[in-house]
Amino acid sequence: MTASIDAHVRLDTHPTHPSAVQAHLTGTQARVASMALEAAGWSAAATNVLVLARIDHEEPYWAADAAKRLTAEGITVEITPRLQEAIDEDWTWPNYPMPWCTRSEIREVSNQAQKIHDDIHNGHLLIHAHAHDGHTTVAVGTYLHPGCKSVYLHGEDHLRQVADTFDSPAGALVAFEKVHAAEMRPGPAPLTDTENAAIAARSVFDVTTAKSEPPRPQLETVPVYLADAGDHDALLDSFLDAHGEFEKWRTWSDETTHAIHESQTLRIERVHETHACETSWTVASYETPVSDRMWHLTATGATPALVLQNLLNHLADGDGWDTVIGTPVGERTVTTATQPLTEAGWKHTLTGHGIPWTSPDGQAGVRFDPLTAQAPQDPATWTIWAGPDPDRPTWAITASPHTPSSLLADLSESLTHETGTRHPQSGHEHRPGLATALAAPAVTASEPASRSR
Repeated sequence: MTASIDAHVRLDTHPTHPSAVQAHLTGTQARVASMALEAAGWSAAATNVLVLARIDHEEPYWAADAAKRLTAEGITVEITPRLQEAIDEDWTWPNYPMPWCTRSEIREVSNQAQKIHDDIHNGHLLIHAHAHDGHTTVAVGTYLHPGCKSVYLHGEDHLRQVADTFDSPAGALVAFEKVHAAEMRPGPAPLTDTENAAIAARSVFDVTTAKSEPPRPQLETVPVYLADAGDHDALLDSFLDAHGEFEKWRTWSDETTHAIHESQTLRIERVHETHACETSWTVASYETPVSDRMWHLTATGATPALVLQNLLNHLADGDGWDTVIGTPVGERTVTTATQPLTEAGWKHTLTGHGIPWTSPDGQAGVRFDPLTAQAPQDPATWTIWAGPDPDRPTWAITASPHTPSSLLADLSESLTHETGTRHPQSGHEHRPGLATALAAPAVTASEPASRSR
């Protein structure tokens, strides 16, 4: 998605709290980003600085989640390398009392405990009394919204849970007193060290004294084909959230995700953690769920997310992947697919490698190879590329002969008219080996091994 809101959010680790995250906001519409973050539990710590400090130490995970949501709204988000390292860290709670829980289930338990903490801290949950049951802290309280129930709480910090509910504060207090009369004390329990640390991290602080990385140059606006690759995983997640007709499947190794249309005739394969020059996406269309492929295309790992988003949007537009089997790829098909390039003044030539259209700056192109157009499963009849030259591209999309001309036309339209952003380039990037990768057989969108929603 092209950034449509003039707000830039830079996410970084907190200067003093070991797991907290801070967000630095700039731009004329920074307030829009600020409101979105505050709604997600971030606290204002200084002008255009917000902090996420939690009692479950899951701030990097929720910061990454916030980044995806902000990006989907058209806000530019930058994550510093040290925060990205914390996001990628695979850690577990030592001696966790519920060892049967998966990592995601542990995170859900912790998130519920965080919500209880926030409700108490923000005055939404009034604690009437607390006690110590010999192992941990227990408490009884009432939510202050109309119609809300009273609750019996068990545990501390990231393990606190609602153990029981009551229809009235009186009933809750009577039940609590029956069990904990000897240890019962009025009001909430003293804050734990973890709670105090989280509250301190959210306090106003002087950002000029914070440890920070050297300022980075502003992102530059470039034609979409020169944009940074962006976050492909976030793109796929947003697409699946917006299009319920596609179902998400994962392989047992979690290295690959499939998005399969409810008709079972369109399959999208996303291979995670690939090299920039390797195939990261494969789209395959079928006439029926059990037939051979009608057409397919592939995209490498460095393909700009904005280009891929246009591709996905086209696929989600009704039957945007339909084509006619057996129809020869003629002049009309080629003209339709490349008309936006011609109208935008891209140079059209005829070479021994096919018919290329090249951008005015020479840094992108679309090539049609008529010699392969009669081989239905050839993956490289169409090649869309950007980089030093077609044989050393920074990224590339290849498509088989019967790829719908309307889809190719949409991609051509995107290349000629849309813009994106990238970090300033100190020099041309050379990625040797991509030509070899493109010559390899295309990945087949295979049946997934397991399913998740």
